[in-house]
Amino acid sequence: MSTLESSIFSARGGFVGAFKTLADEASVLAQVLLNPSKVIQEVEQMRALQVEADRIEATDPTRAAVLRRRASRIGLR
Repeated sequence: MSTLESSIFSARGGFVGAFKTLADEASVLAQVLLNPSKVIQEVEQMRALQVEADRIEATDPTRAAVLRRRASRIGLR
């Protein structure tokens, strides 16, 4: 396979990947618009975990780190 052929396949794969990413993001946006209360609830949970982690940071830094990890996982859903 020539360098030109290789770059064409690479570009096509990049286009497909970009299109899939766009479609995935559009799907997530549609879900958020159809169910905003779920997003609000998740943000409230994340905030509560962050506040608790900040409160106990000095006395229990390990537990605070666990709470922050839980908050970050909620944000990734």
